[in-house]
Amino acid sequence: MRSEAEIMALVIDYARQDERIRLVTLEGSRTNRNIQPDQFQDYDISYFVTDMASFQADDQWLDVFGTRIMMQKPEDMELFPPEFEGWFSYLMIFEDGVKIDLSLIPIQQVDDYFAKSDGLVEVLLDKDGLIQLEVVASDRTYWIRKPTAREFDDCCNEFWFVSTYVVKGLARREILFAIDHLSENVRSNLLRMIAWQIGSERGYTFSVGKNYKFIDRYMSRQDWDLLMSTYNQQGYQEMWQSLFNCYDLFRKYSKAVAASLGYPYPDYDQAITTYTKTIYDQIASMGDDRSASST
Repeated sequence: MRSEAEIMALVIDYARQDERIRLVTLEGSRTNRNIQPDQFQDYDISYFVTDMASFQADDQWLDVFGTRIMMQKPEDMELFPPEFEGWFSYLMIFEDGVKIDLSLIPIQQVDDYFAKSDGLVEVLLDKDGLIQLEVVASDRTYWIRKPTAREFDDCCNEFWFVSTYVVKGLARREILFAIDHLSENVRSNLLRMIAWQIGSERGYTFSVGKNYKFIDRYMSRQDWDLLMSTYNQQGYQEMWQSLFNCYDLFRKYSKAVAASLGYPYPDYDQAITTYTKTIYDQIASMGDDRSASST
């Protein structure tokens, strides 16, 4: 695999030689000093250009970066609509394992780009002195943020309300429906609450990573193992137990956040726990295999 120095030299040298490219930036994890570098990090590069159409007319110019084994052009896809108006991106994987996500941005959108930036940006090349202020990459945007009382209540409300959809899916033998709601809503709010509790204990001056990938560093081994058990979803018995484990963890962490921040603990817990147990017991009493052996 080519080194970071080789790739960065390639990216910058190409931009220097092409008059259409006026500004080059690096984004993402490679700008974040709090992330341990590894071989799997993407190179998130943006070229700010004067002529978008000439680049888009032919992909051959991309060959300078190496031999591609696969490429995706999000703005040229019908199934997935583009995220940024006027941009054009090339997500490329090369035969040596290097991955470059290269975005073309009209030079007229420089101000808008920095206004919407998440803060993890470095300027690699500025031919025209467009950037007057010093740009220092920071992951502050992703730091754990102290929830307001309303946000805390909203999280609790969403967790407990949507958990009833999981119950309904399991009762109806619609396991994919149940899995989807457990993954997309129930567990996502559980992770949010755990992060809030970590922040209330340790301060709101750091991030637990994209998709909460570093959250295990701040949890007890027992709680981490319990969280991992909620991903056991291959059958009805496993799904019930995963749901109950989500309940246990959310109850523990939301009560801790409420106590730490002086917020009232809502009554959703008692109401939905009773509701869930009633339906679970009904299924279990019929000897239905949709229920778990224990709670």
